[in-house]
Amino acid sequence: MTGQRSPVDPTRELWIGLDTGGTYTDSVALDARRRVVASAKALTTHWDLSVGLGASLRALLAALPAGLTRHEVTLVSVSTTLATNAVVENRFSPICALLVGFDDAMVARSGLRSAGTGAIVQVRGGHDPTGVEAEALDEAAVMAAVREHAPQVAAFAVAAQFSVRNPQHERRVRELIRGACELPVTCSHELSSRLDAPLRALTAALNARLTPQISHLLEALRRVLAQESIAAPLMVVKGDGTLMRAEVALECPVETVLSGPAASVVGAGFLSGLSDFAVADMGGTTTDVALVRNGLPAVAAEGAVVGGWRTMVEAVDVRTCGLGGDSEVHFDRERRLRVGPRRAMPLALLAHESPGVLEDLRVLAAGSRVPHYAPRYALRNPGCEEPGRLDSLEQRVWQALTPQPRRAGDVVRSAQGMEALHRLVDRGLATLATFTPSDAMHVLGSQRGWNDEAARLGATILAIEERNASAYRLAPTPEELSGRVCEHVVREAGRLVLESAMAQDPGVEAPRGRWGPLGRLLEDTVAGRRFSSLVDARMHLGTTLVAIGAPAAAYYPEVARRLGATLVVPEYAAVCNAVGAVAGVVSQTCDVIVNQPALDLFRVHDPAGSRDYASADEALADARRVAQQLALEAARSAGAVDAHVEVSVTERRARVGPRDDYLAEATVRARATGRPSAGRAVQQ
Repeated sequence: MTGQRSPVDPTRELWIGLDTGGTYTDSVALDARRRVVASAKALTTHWDLSVGLGASLRALLAALPAGLTRHEVTLVSVSTTLATNAVVENRFSPICALLVGFDDAMVARSGLRSAGTGAIVQVRGGHDPTGVEAEALDEAAVMAAVREHAPQVAAFAVAAQFSVRNPQHERRVRELIRGACELPVTCSHELSSRLDAPLRALTAALNARLTPQISHLLEALRRVLAQESIAAPLMVVKGDGTLMRAEVALECPVETVLSGPAASVVGAGFLSGLSDFAVADMGGTTTDVALVRNGLPAVAAEGAVVGGWRTMVEAVDVRTCGLGGDSEVHFDRERRLRVGPRRAMPLALLAHESPGVLEDLRVLAAGSRVPHYAPRYALRNPGCEEPGRLDSLEQRVWQALTPQPRRAGDVVRSAQGMEALHRLVDRGLATLATFTPSDAMHVLGSQRGWNDEAARLGATILAIEERNASAYRLAPTPEELSGRVCEHVVREAGRLVLESAMAQDPGVEAPRGRWGPLGRLLEDTVAGRRFSSLVDARMHLGTTLVAIGAPAAAYYPEVARRLGATLVVPEYAAVCNAVGAVAGVVSQTCDVIVNQPALDLFRVHDPAGSRDYASADEALADARRVAQQLALEAARSAGAVDAHVEVSVTERRARVGPRDDYLAEATVRARATGRPSAGRAVQQ
């Protein structure tokens, strides 16, 4: 655990930002002038995030400048990968999805069964596209489903056909559930105003399944804050980079997917002062790249895709690859050196925490051959009791694990056993350690803080493995192998930046595969090669590259040189996500739909119901008024003060002749934005 202090003039207000990353949990403190005055890091404790959060927060408080104390804290905000990781790793609480008016084809299209939602119950009811009741709600079927499934599930999700045009049936189902039990209920019309009922059902189901997990995280964080005598409002970063109160996050936890990457974008803009840039965030597990124009990050128009599931969550459009400082270095079946996509604990960190592993590494490095799975080590995570629901192979691997590191080859005997170990790691039950880019940087002298000898021994062991597999006379030196690892990281990082930029450029049509004929030029650019001895062609990034994350300063100067880009590595780049967690604003949107179900009849659809008007102007005026009111109420509920509203209208018109058209449908969108509400700490 480390802390960093910045000498500043004392102020009387502090905002704290926290971020849980793959390796570290970062924290920062901003003063009343919104300057970073202190930062800290602690190792992320995947088996219990509150442990790492508490350690990082205590290190931050110890690093505060003279004159500032925890009693000046008026706001705490956190970005978290919990929701994203839960979706990716399919770690969910069981729920019951109640689908009103859905036929079998709609259920199939929703993907709920393949997503392993749990109980799926179809009941009669629903509305038509104009908001008129198509069939009466079968309340008896709803109550029967609640009685049957409530004892076995953690939450309910409710989705009804055309509920965005009339939410009456979804609301009635929620009333019935809450009258029968105390489990949380998610209604799909409150998450999105789009018409795609199957996709809304999947989003509602994901939201319901995440509710218990976000609840546990926020409860743990509140305990940590109470232990440190901090009584300030608690905010959470949404997937679009804006903030919401923790209480709102408990109602809509699905909105926190991609919270971490979104915080990195906000933090990069805050620290760099730029409004147009590409941001590359290299953490311990992944590298995320996003584009920002005119101060606004590109947003995924069709909704965030997480873990292969398309949601209706508005989130920053981020391209991600499994490349980080703690990515596993290994050889593929063709004996080519590869980095990632799996995360592992660096050997230098393992030996730093468990010095006894050094002697075993020395033995392995002194041999002429190395055993299978070297130099990998596995251990049980602290505080993990024997889990349930393990298959027979997972059970055998679990029994072979101990709290102290063991050679992976002594824990598993086959590729199937290694896959079982990976599943235990994914569930937070075990840790796998091996050589990583962070170790390579220790070998090359570009990184310090852990055990240099362990990193060098790990490189030696991999070099012996490569020599034996390739029949080389001499093994590469640790420096040579580490240099190749760094070269691989530079090339992959450069490729991701260029592909992300081209994907956001409307003038470039993304082809299938490696960008078609542009592929060779891209590969030559990131490799630092000439395209031709006669033609000097290369790609240049046409915007500033902002690199953040702990490894950024080590890799991105070379990435930027090859891309011909201006590079900015801002101060506090290593804790940029934590900065973004507290530097954002509160913003909420509300969509109100206006359509024309019959000639000269204009219907306004909002969460309260529907109203009819004789003219389009009257209907649009009412829609603007309601959208503004609802957006303001939502923003204030999410923790905004001094909120202002912007309204836009998107019309879809239909032609009735060569010159005449009419309003078929309009979407009135109101976005309310304001500063997060901060409050003086009262707990002394």
